[in-house]
Amino acid sequence: MNPVWIVDDDRSIRWVLEKALAREDIKYKSFASASEAKRTLEDGEVPQVLVSDVRMPGDSGLDLLRHVKASWPDLPVIIMTAYSDLDSAVAAFQGGAYEYLPKPFDVDQALDLVKRAIAEIEHHPGASEATAVAPEILGQAPSMQEVFRAIGRLSQSHATVLINGESGTGKELVAHALHRHSPRRDAPFIAINTAAIPRDLLESELFGHEKGAFTGATAQRRGRFEQAEGGTLFLDEIGDMPAELQTRLLRVLSDGNFYRVGGHSPVKANVRVITATHQNLEERVKQGQFREDLFHRLNVIRLRLPALRERREDIPVLARHFLARSAQDLGVEPKRLSAAAIKYMTGLEFPGNVRQLENLCHWLTVMAPGQIVDIVDLPAELREQSIGNAPGNWLDALAAEADALIAAKPGEVFELLTRAFEGLLIRRALTATGGRRIEAAQLLGIGRNTITRKIQELGLDENKGNDSTP
Repeated sequence: MNPVWIVDDDRSIRWVLEKALAREDIKYKSFASASEAKRTLEDGEVPQVLVSDVRMPGDSGLDLLRHVKASWPDLPVIIMTAYSDLDSAVAAFQGGAYEYLPKPFDVDQALDLVKRAIAEIEHHPGASEATAVAPEILGQAPSMQEVFRAIGRLSQSHATVLINGESGTGKELVAHALHRHSPRRDAPFIAINTAAIPRDLLESELFGHEKGAFTGATAQRRGRFEQAEGGTLFLDEIGDMPAELQTRLLRVLSDGNFYRVGGHSPVKANVRVITATHQNLEERVKQGQFREDLFHRLNVIRLRLPALRERREDIPVLARHFLARSAQDLGVEPKRLSAAAIKYMTGLEFPGNVRQLENLCHWLTVMAPGQIVDIVDLPAELREQSIGNAPGNWLDALAAEADALIAAKPGEVFELLTRAFEGLLIRRALTATGGRRIEAAQLLGIGRNTITRKIQELGLDENKGNDSTP
């Protein structure tokens, strides 16, 4: 059996992976550069699985990925990077990477990936995964990494996609990413918010109309379906679409034809439909407000975008990005957030999600008096906001609870509060990662063994099926 190759200029990363592979009796070979690995390939040696960093002196890991895929398209390549944005995922998946591993990573998670790649090669020799993604979206949180992976795996697909997410989470950005890195990339991307157009105009807007179809129709008009011919039509807020138009949309998705308003000849629609909503469509189906057959037509592939409060660790990097972009747009020096401001902003709920954060950063670029933005420079409504997660407030609540327990249950206070505190943290982290313990441990900054032990001690292990999920 050929060894697993590790390519990284960071000696500590190589050492950690070497020890992990050795524990599992998996043969390995390490390289400090991509060029060194290339030379070994040219000498006739081929790895079983290749694990490579992206940014290294000389040739990059993506250069190595392209080199490997040109001659060994079925060789699994796992790309590691400390730059956890969608650009890195895009390039990795476009190059045919087996998987994308953002740093810092859990060693067990990396090991599980390698073992899974080995198992797939053994059971499906010759199988390869054609994948690609698109840039523009930032996010280091595990929930966003899942979105990146899903976009990558959908890149060669024409499948209908339903995007769920609160307002401001970036649903249109994701739809645009799916289009830009799809086989339809050279055709139009047309977006329409079905909730923003009066219902009596929406039919004409979508399907067009013939001359004389109604008062004011002085000429034939092509609708959004025709404008998106060969490309992608993005229907935002699909949950608000009127019932009669739901029927027409279902017909287009079913047979690929539609009629302009007032028309008698069918028009062929060669369009990929991507929809988005902030609503629970299953619930709307139960309430009779959304057609069940249309729901199943749209719900071929579903992506859920996390709310910003579910990925608080991304707030600092997003804020820096938006401050830099606003400064560039206005031709001024970028503002910088103080440590206190970053900590305070990370505790905000941001009901408007990423869009609200972007607007806040633009406001700060214009209105903050100095180059360093502190808490006092934030808008008054944010400074006065009652935030359960903000520094101070939760400590006041904890102090009140401690006082009550000291009076009621002396001798048990520390154990009771510690168990409640640890249980709450672990449950919230598991909720954020969809039950994946390794990622939850990463969010909390503890080890895999620690979270497993704590879950058992605190009686939180009802869903044991999640234990091995990476």
